[in-house]
Amino acid sequence: MPKPQKQQAEAAAPKAGSSAKKKSVAPVKPARANAKTAAPAGAGSNGATAPAKVKPNRRSEETISNILAATEEVVLQSGADRISILDVCKVAGISRGTFYRYFSSQEDLLDTFSRHKRDSFHVSLTAALGQIEDPEARLNALFVYLDNYLEQSRARRLLVVAPDYALGFFRRIFHDSIVRFQDVLNIVFDDWDEKLGVRLDRELLCEMIIRYVLSEILVPESASRRLLPVRVKKLAAALTMGSTSRTRR
Repeated sequence: MPKPQKQQAEAAAPKAGSSAKKKSVAPVKPARANAKTAAPAGAGSNGATAPAKVKPNRRSEETISNILAATEEVVLQSGADRISILDVCKVAGISRGTFYRYFSSQEDLLDTFSRHKRDSFHVSLTAALGQIEDPEARLNALFVYLDNYLEQSRARRLLVVAPDYALGFFRRIFHDSIVRFQDVLNIVFDDWDEKLGVRLDRELLCEMIIRYVLSEILVPESASRRLLPVRVKKLAAALTMGSTSRTRR
């Protein structure tokens, strides 16, 4: 005879209970936080992860600088068209494996060398004028800088041994130099604008200065170079006087 439903439920209850006891797991107590392991490496006291500090690899920077200096020596000796990676490695005192760790090809090397020379020029220019606030003193400092650059620069030698590369380099930096010159001469131009009562074409003035520097590389004339500061000052004085005369009328 079939058991009543109540008896069936009672008979099943002990089995379910015993199964539940077998499967039950004692609650695990939370582990006590350890000061060394509670937060990930680099985390602050509030648990926020601080950015990892990356130390500059000075050895790599020195190696690259050494390679670029060697590149300049090789280019000035044999020209850019005949530059040899092996020659660069010999002058730099490194292996070819070390060279290819930083540069993928001859073209990559020359491209980096061009950017390096451009940036070096602008960094040194900014450093020479950066702390000078007086407009006239700042302009004089620019003339001194350009004079020293033309006196010590190896750009003329580069033009002789690697004319195509040199001309390409000059074209490449031309417009960028106009922008950089405007930045360093803003104090001077502001002073001139105030005296003249008009806003000068700063881009045109900077282009004139840069074209002058390039012309000195192509056709050097030390005597006329010494007169450049005098000529520019006379031009500024003439503009100022002309503006004053028009105002008085």
